[in-house]
Amino acid sequence: MNDSMSSFAINFIAFVGIAFLVLFVVAIVVAVVLYQIDKHQTAQTIRRNYPLIGRFRYLFEHAGEFFRQYFFAMDREEMPFNRVQRSWVYRAAKNVDSTIAFGSSRDLRIPGTYYFLNCPFPTLKEDAVTTQSLRIGPYCKTPYDAASFFNISGMSYGALSRPAIEALSQGAKKAGCWMNTGEGGVSPFHLESGCDIVYQIGTAKYGLRDENGKFSEEKLKEKGDLPQVKMFEIKLSQGAKPGKGGILPGEKVTPEIAAVRGIPVGQDSLSPNRHPDIASIDDLLDMIEKVRRITGKPCGFKMVLGDAEWLDEFCESVNKRGVESAPDFITLDSCDGGTGAAPMPLMDSVGLPLRESLPILVNKLMAHNLRERVRVIASGKLINPTDVGAALCMGADFTVTGRGFMFALGCIQALQCNKNTCPTGITTHDPDLQRGLVPMVKADRVANYHNHLVHEVEMIAHSCGVTEPRQLKRKHCAIVVEGSRSIPLNILYPEY
Repeated sequence: MNDSMSSFAINFIAFVGIAFLVLFVVAIVVAVVLYQIDKHQTAQTIRRNYPLIGRFRYLFEHAGEFFRQYFFAMDREEMPFNRVQRSWVYRAAKNVDSTIAFGSSRDLRIPGTYYFLNCPFPTLKEDAVTTQSLRIGPYCKTPYDAASFFNISGMSYGALSRPAIEALSQGAKKAGCWMNTGEGGVSPFHLESGCDIVYQIGTAKYGLRDENGKFSEEKLKEKGDLPQVKMFEIKLSQGAKPGKGGILPGEKVTPEIAAVRGIPVGQDSLSPNRHPDIASIDDLLDMIEKVRRITGKPCGFKMVLGDAEWLDEFCESVNKRGVESAPDFITLDSCDGGTGAAPMPLMDSVGLPLRESLPILVNKLMAHNLRERVRVIASGKLINPTDVGAALCMGADFTVTGRGFMFALGCIQALQCNKNTCPTGITTHDPDLQRGLVPMVKADRVANYHNHLVHEVEMIAHSCGVTEPRQLKRKHCAIVVEGSRSIPLNILYPEY
């Protein structure tokens, strides 16, 4: 027995030794081959000057973003969303304690920081009221009484996976908020839960195209007849890429997605940078009226504000036609919004941020007596109660977020939305990666996130002495400017 055990041990050690030797020889051969390749290639200077060793530079560069996120970046340093912001969403989505201890870690001296101006006699719990639904489209055949001031922004099926859409749809139904389809059209997965849907009409008219790719009034009527579709939103521009259309890589154009959008399977799908049939204010108002007439439902548009002068001409045109011709809502996106992939110059440097554009838009509508007619929906990085509350203070009737609900689904900000390699299954069509996203579980987290955010915005409103969030005004919020001073919003952006 001992001899057989000893023999086995000797044979095992011999095998391990031979295997190690073989691996060592293979490693040496591979290193020599890579050395020669690096030394003689001409594309990369570092690899040519430092063969083999230079490869580690690219490895460390790739790994650096992950190490910064988890080990080196401070809690409030990361962009586009820091660890504190993401952690609040994760805790809210999981319905766990979101309180903190030992004082705020927020630097209150940074320009752009919001303060809410509490009153000495806050609203008592028994005096607080539930935020009431707000009607959109009073002149429509079928107006929409929207229940929540916090809703799911436009994210397309195609850009997002099937289980992500299913989870968002089911979560929206549980929470009582609406879900925007994004420009990719409405799929069965949007509709299966019974949640309220806002149908976004993108520049490529996905889901509303005839066999030649042209806008089809018949398809529009078909979508308008769906009882779950409550409104239509014409997308002029979005925060990720003002002035540029969308790109859906061919590897994401599955047969299901192709059927929903009305495009060929497996081919890159490109959207024009604007609607070919909307080239002026009159064209836009004509299109809004056409959609409203055919569907009987509210219609508005989404934009990122840059040049604000055209708003006066727009409002004058509305008043000339009659108040009924106004858009039922305007969704205002911030220049720093955007779940989609986009060129860096557009994502970084085009358009106004919401904290500047929202007061401008609201004031223009007030100046032309259209504020009560046109509902304002604010969008762009509104994932936490502070930013949502500030948007309401500046005049928004509703707020929407895409990335906040992506975090509720489990997004880890891996920044791979455009690569079909999302590790959480949200923005990929790889079945192996989608497997980790279970819609039934994530739907509860979507609803929890919505409910916690609404509750905490209500808490802010009560601290400021009003009974519900839509009573928040600019006087209830201040923003830090240069010199670390804060200025109330009603002084920085006086109402018209």
